[in-house]
Amino acid sequence: MIVDDEESMRHMLSIMLEREGYECTAFADPVAALGALDSGVAGEFDFILSDIKMPKLDGLGFLTELKKREAVQTVIMMSAYGTMDSAIECMKLGAYDYVSKPFKTDEIVMVLRKATERESLRRENRRLRREVTARYDSKKIITEDPAMQEVLKLVEKVAGYSTTVLVTGESGTGKELIARALHYSGDHAKGPFVALNCGAIPAPLLESELFGHVKGAFTDAHKNKEGLFEEASGGTIFLDEIGELPFELQVKLLRVLQEGEIRRVGATKPIKVEARVVAATIKDLRAEVEKGTFREDLYYRLNVMEVALPPLRDRASDIELLANHFVADYAEKFSKTIDGITPEALAALKEYSWPGNIRELENAIERAMILEEGSNLSLASLPLRATSGASVLDLGTGLSIKKAHLAVERELIRKALEKTGNNRTRAAELLEISHRALLYKIKEYGL
Repeated sequence: MIVDDEESMRHMLSIMLEREGYECTAFADPVAALGALDSGVAGEFDFILSDIKMPKLDGLGFLTELKKREAVQTVIMMSAYGTMDSAIECMKLGAYDYVSKPFKTDEIVMVLRKATERESLRRENRRLRREVTARYDSKKIITEDPAMQEVLKLVEKVAGYSTTVLVTGESGTGKELIARALHYSGDHAKGPFVALNCGAIPAPLLESELFGHVKGAFTDAHKNKEGLFEEASGGTIFLDEIGELPFELQVKLLRVLQEGEIRRVGATKPIKVEARVVAATIKDLRAEVEKGTFREDLYYRLNVMEVALPPLRDRASDIELLANHFVADYAEKFSKTIDGITPEALAALKEYSWPGNIRELENAIERAMILEEGSNLSLASLPLRATSGASVLDLGTGLSIKKAHLAVERELIRKALEKTGNNRTRAAELLEISHRALLYKIKEYGL
């Protein structure tokens, strides 16, 4: 769309840009252009080239009206009487760029090409956002289980509010999936989703990671750094394994929740942040409060709304649904013609207790899909720990005590790492071995 009161300029721009492959429609005044926008015709346009000095309505007034209409077109302003102040004013009103007349052909074409690249990125960003929003829509979470359906109803109710949410449940039950559903189902979807596992970062670095730091705050602080709370401003910060948050940082997190502000490490002034907090834990935080390892006031601040996820063993009706979903998903991913599960394999999946929950089920199906050579997923392709009645005698070690010991040790380490979200310090505590010994065994077993 070209908007200019000079006929010669409209004619020249139309010829020049059509030669470059653009389709152009010219308007003698912005009022007519706005009429086309209001009628829906202007929705066909990607770019608007507009003069500033025009009768009836000048370029700044035109920009103001475009802003009121929430026009999506990229606007480039032109003027022979341009000043830096008018250029800045145009940018404030939403113009992409400003070109002074007279301009060379190459100049206007270059500006349009840059704008085209920007518009392509914007469209791609909108497409990806739509895909992500659809992917994490709570209505698309696969379940027939009544308890899980109640959880999803609660998620839909809470999503539109800024209330802090605590998601509880065993490892592998889908706590992050629920956190993302909360984010993408509400107004916070317009902002970023930032996730942090509180047990995955050493305590000395965690404060800087969460709240940022200023230059010179410590030896390696060579420049100012934003923390995750600032990055998540306008969106959601997901604090996984909140039960692992060091006691000394709990009071600082409490301040964020109470005051809506953070203070970077080494800074003297606080910074306001507006990020919704969703926390998750496999721990019983009430028990941690009683032990004195978790602040009671922080617990109540986090637990404004609790979303408790049932383990997969209590969702028997969902096992077949989820298994078939993963089969279809990995069949497409691996380009395999496997479209079902044999009755024997399905029975084994239903009988197994799934201590690793949905994550373990997905991993089992992925492994089986790689091994399966038939048209249906068979019992033989499933990992032994995913079949009913699996025991030490089923580990393929014969009667060798030495081999069985190694197999059991490897499996216990795998489960400890899974349960702690790969927190090796916590896993070593669960296994009752030293951290150094665990690192050695992880390397030995290729875990």
